[in-house]
Amino acid sequence: MSSDSIIRMWENFRKNNSNAPESYEAWAFGDSKEMADELAELVVNGVKTATASNYSMYDENEPLPYVGLHNIILDGDGNAVAVVENTSVEIIPFDEVTVEHAYLEGEGDRTLKYWRDAHEDFFKKEFEETDQEFHHKIPVVCERFKLKYRE
Repeated sequence: MSSDSIIRMWENFRKNNSNAPESYEAWAFGDSKEMADELAELVVNGVKTATASNYSMYDENEPLPYVGLHNIILDGDGNAVAVVENTSVEIIPFDEVTVEHAYLEGEGDRTLKYWRDAHEDFFKKEFEETDQEFHHKIPVVCERFKLKYRE
């Protein structure tokens, strides 16, 4: 992770956004360099305006995302590429994620079927590291965000 690029991105963002909070989160999408690069590019291009994560993977010391949270999106090399702000956060069962949310995630052909197939595979991999099993009612943290800054 390139902490210099993260700090620089945040400082540049704050120069033009006097209402920006003091804190932010910095992270990359997915579980591979390729996935992080692909999804970061979708954010930078304004295609990806939502994401989903497995609620079960948060521990009690890790706060859940919230409306107003600013995130610095990283590429697969850990370089900062964009600042986004959460506009909506909902926790809903996997099988109740909407067509609209799947579309806003911007991945694949943007259908709910694609979203379910890709996320079921991803969540199953995450569960392999714990003693939990995937099922269609697992809670999913669905975030919507808006692109606030890119260089």
